[in-house]
Amino acid sequence: MRIVLDAMGGDYAPRAPVEGALLYDKEFKGRDQIILVGDKAQIEKEIERHHFTTPRNIKVVHASQVITMHEQPATAIRRKKDSSMVRGLQMIKEGLADAFVSAGSTGAQMAASLFILGRIPGVHRPALGAFLPREGGVVLLIDVGANADCRPVNLLQFGLMGSIFIEYIYDVPHPRVGLLNIGEEPGKGNELTRAAYELMKEHIPDFVGNVEGRNVLHEVTDVIVTDGFTGNVILKFAESILEVFGRSFKRSVGKNIFSLTGAFLVRHAFRDMKRNFDYQEYGGVPLLGVDGISIICHGSSSPRALKNAIKVARLMGEKQVNRHIQQELKTRGMIWEEKPSLQG
Repeated sequence: MRIVLDAMGGDYAPRAPVEGALLYDKEFKGRDQIILVGDKAQIEKEIERHHFTTPRNIKVVHASQVITMHEQPATAIRRKKDSSMVRGLQMIKEGLADAFVSAGSTGAQMAASLFILGRIPGVHRPALGAFLPREGGVVLLIDVGANADCRPVNLLQFGLMGSIFIEYIYDVPHPRVGLLNIGEEPGKGNELTRAAYELMKEHIPDFVGNVEGRNVLHEVTDVIVTDGFTGNVILKFAESILEVFGRSFKRSVGKNIFSLTGAFLVRHAFRDMKRNFDYQEYGGVPLLGVDGISIICHGSSSPRALKNAIKVARLMGEKQVNRHIQQELKTRGMIWEEKPSLQG
């Protein structure tokens, strides 16, 4: 595959993207071409820093502009045609690449992906997921910010797309899908969730019903569906948990010799738990529903996180996730021009 990596995206660009590309290239022995898009001089300077590493299959494409985190997304992609983000996505549209990965502005990447790549036929609104740790692994929360206001059919499609992603990328047969709600009973919630419940019960074979907030981190489901507003609030809250827990743990450990001894004894268990919370293990998540592969990464992504994001991009292509999404929607007749009743 030919995978574009935005070399100017993220808090630690271009160092982190370049090193992430080199790590991937080394681990997979050049099996895929990694195309670093951005300021050519800066990129090549970073590559030279790793003089002990000989890239097998890395290409550099120059882009003269950068979209920053603070720019208004729509304005930025319209004015900065030669930005690393726009250039990278345009390469997919033109058939010059197969996937795009960036740790840059999430809003700009979502807008540019939708504008340049368009939607998979049948998809109303693309959605962004995020992994949350739970007992026994992780759960995919979708949507986490792409769609603040949703209709029932949007939540239905989020559930279907998330289920397909988990099944094919993480080899989970028949992923369990739940709907985030204020109660487990079918009649609970507002007008949106009650209508979405009925649609999901009809169209998602492995729908397990409503999931309350207290069960998000329990092993009751593999995918949890919600609107982007609620999902984003939950995601930001979850991200703060490890940070607060870590600080509290360190304060407690330093109190006396008994605490230090106990911490030493449980250090391996604590490391395993921290790994479950670490977004770097999963790299990035695709903007599901766009007609192409666009992987969105955390702004502070490390080289390891970006390497893993490239792996997700490769798997998205190899497993033909987008084709499966289109086929699933077509099979269930969920193209809105044909099924206006699904608008909710």
